[in-house]
Amino acid sequence: MPKIHIPTPLRQYAAKQSAVDVGGSTVADALSSLIAQYPDLRRHLYTEDGKLRAFVNVYLNDEDIRYLQKEATALKDNDSISIVPSIAGGR
Repeated sequence: MPKIHIPTPLRQYAAKQSAVDVGGSTVADALSSLIAQYPDLRRHLYTEDGKLRAFVNVYLNDEDIRYLQKEATALKDNDSISIVPSIAGGR
């Protein structure tokens, strides 16, 4: 079963879990499974029209899904998905 790793700032919306097992055959399915388990994550990951927010980066086994098939990227049982929010700041 694929696993999604939750970044520290979002764990408060996922029952403080650092990783969650999810079902699905694609990254989109896995993210939907995550949202079904923890609905409070939706507003942090998706825009109101259902697109991943620009500052949310998703990696499948250390590969940025933007360079694969995006959310349509197929999953295998032992895959690892990481959600990495972009951080900006400084002067």
